[in-house]
Amino acid sequence: MKNAIETINLTKIYNNNFKAVNSLNLEIPNKTIFGMLGPNGAGKTTTIKMLTCLIQPTSGQAIVGGYDVQKNPNEVRNLLGMVPQQVSLYKDLTVMENSQMCADYYGVPPDERDSRIEDLMELVDIKYARDKRVGQLSGGQKQKASLVASLVHRPDILFLDEPTIGLDPVTKRTLWDLIRDLNDEGHTIILCSHDMHEVDMLCDNVGIINTGNLVAYDTPQGLKDSLLENNKHEITKTLSQISDESEVSTSTKEYLDNISLKKMSILLKNQNDEIIEAIKKSSNVKSIELLRNGRVNLRIDSLDDMAVQNVLNDIISSGGIIKSIYTEEPSLEDVFIKSTSEVNENDRA
Repeated sequence: MKNAIETINLTKIYNNNFKAVNSLNLEIPNKTIFGMLGPNGAGKTTTIKMLTCLIQPTSGQAIVGGYDVQKNPNEVRNLLGMVPQQVSLYKDLTVMENSQMCADYYGVPPDERDSRIEDLMELVDIKYARDKRVGQLSGGQKQKASLVASLVHRPDILFLDEPTIGLDPVTKRTLWDLIRDLNDEGHTIILCSHDMHEVDMLCDNVGIINTGNLVAYDTPQGLKDSLLENNKHEITKTLSQISDESEVSTSTKEYLDNISLKKMSILLKNQNDEIIEAIKKSSNVKSIELLRNGRVNLRIDSLDDMAVQNVLNDIISSGGIIKSIYTEEPSLEDVFIKSTSEVNENDRA
């Protein structure tokens, strides 16, 4: 099976004629981590509800694990696990009791049930709290308990809705490691998150949904590279439209200068006047800022693909020893903002 999930013109129109999802065509490869992004009200929740058989599509088709969600909903449900943003376990039951109840619901054989639960508790490091009531657990512990309950029937596809929201950095990293481990074991992970760093770091592919439409789809790096190329194209186009520079206002010139430059930061082991002078003379360097810790912040020409290499060559040829380099490239957050802001008003659901 190539794709864990595939939608074909998937559409959902509610009774008030609100089109929440608009002819969505989406492919999520099997055994990958997929990031689903979108602003509030974009259609993500409605899409997930259709994929998990909670609501029926108005039209179109969704295939999950090889099954049609409308024709074979029970088969689809058996393939799925769901960890919601708000943990939905029974607070008065223990971690073990909640997990046992979920196992019984999915028909896990009685002779396998408890051993499966014990193994999962050990995997997510929550075994020490097996007999604690869920209501007594911290936020991170509740998320781990929710994972055990969601994984007890060994689902092929796992939906995670904001799994690390509100967690401390240590617990968050623990859950990130667990998500990777689950994927390595063959689970397809659908991650819905507003944490762009989390999505960037974990996901193989990312889809951005806005006004019910899929407005961007690629690897995280592919999306960022695409935005970088689009920015270069827009800058070049804008500059070419200016035929008489004298007629351009000062504010416009400053704007064009700003968007056509990017930041580059270099930490030198041996900053001296000769090296700094070589940097200043570099044709690609438009401004330079010297910091006391040996770091040099530059603004360089973003339209020249050789700009970074040229600056480095100038530093090295003057005897500079580089300890670290940082260039400011588009982030996944930049892609998100760009993709969700450029929507035709006629396309809004």
